[in-house]
Amino acid sequence: MDYVVNTLENLAGQTAFTTLYWGNYVMILVAFFFLFLAIAKGFEPLLLVPISFGMLLSNMFPGIIAEGGLLHYFYMLDEASILPSLIFLGVGAMTDFGPLIANPKSFVLGAAAQFGIYTAYFLAMAMGFNGKEAAAISIIGGADGPTSIFLAGKLGLGDTLMGPIAVAAYSYMALVPVIQPPIMKLLTTDKERKIKMGQLRPVSKLERILFPIVVTVVVVLLLPTTAPLVGMLMLGNLFRECGVVKQLTETASNALMYIVVILLGTSVGATTTAQAFLKLSTLKIVLLGLIAFAFGTAAGVVFGKIMCKVTKGGVNPLIGSAGVSAVPMAARVSQNVGSEYDPTNFLLMHAMGPNVAGVIGTAVAAGTFMAIFGVF
Repeated sequence: MDYVVNTLENLAGQTAFTTLYWGNYVMILVAFFFLFLAIAKGFEPLLLVPISFGMLLSNMFPGIIAEGGLLHYFYMLDEASILPSLIFLGVGAMTDFGPLIANPKSFVLGAAAQFGIYTAYFLAMAMGFNGKEAAAISIIGGADGPTSIFLAGKLGLGDTLMGPIAVAAYSYMALVPVIQPPIMKLLTTDKERKIKMGQLRPVSKLERILFPIVVTVVVVLLLPTTAPLVGMLMLGNLFRECGVVKQLTETASNALMYIVVILLGTSVGATTTAQAFLKLSTLKIVLLGLIAFAFGTAAGVVFGKIMCKVTKGGVNPLIGSAGVSAVPMAARVSQNVGSEYDPTNFLLMHAMGPNVAGVIGTAVAAGTFMAIFGVF
């Protein structure tokens, strides 16, 4: 009888209930909320499902992310900036850069949307974060999860801030359709939202092939620290456009991309244990990320309005909001808001120009911070 009792007591002592505290239950509820957004609302499910499940696992069994745990080895690939770079390879292979090539003025809108990054940087400094922490936090404003993880890892913040920064960045990427439309509508008039843009010119195959090569040469020569992100982004796009490596294009944009998303998402989500996440600094990061994202969206729209004036109505300011890096979600939001006011208005391809420019701009911003702090 004593054996049975002792066995049952030992089994009971091994349950998670004996080690969890209230914070773990809060994070479990947060994980459920993210799962709801991903599954019921369709907000970036490819990102939020693995992130929220990793969050769920680590708050029931913290050992899964501790040294020796399964997700610890996945996370080492995040800290080494390997997975974020591979994500960029897949994004490049999946994305059509044609709209940006056809309308180079889109670079201005993509650059304008990076205003939120630098605004958040100085705000973070004012809120007590040091230079490296402020730089890593500010990248959230680009709505670019891989770049946020990449920079946090390069700046040596993997053990402290990478989890909150990554979760905030991916959360705002998922919430683009919720956050951006009110800002876009506030800053534009009904007349501006109904502007129809002319058809983009055809882009030749030679232009498509030369673009990733030229961008890589120019950007990396000027800012070598951008090589891992910009290089992988452009390599993926060269796979897509050169037409002679179809197998590599399919692998980079499908199998490899989805494998990396699983590894990166679950490991990042697993870093959000209650002990690491439920801190005042995390709330500051979430707030700063929202401010950065809102300022970036607003700056893109404002520059869109300026271009609208300069071109005498040739540019719909709504496409400026796509200058953040959430590809292609932000471009779809520009299309959706425009079609609310005129169902015959098609802005998607025009918005893809600033959207792609925003990806490059955020990578350049990360490379700039790395150069400032002497990190390679």
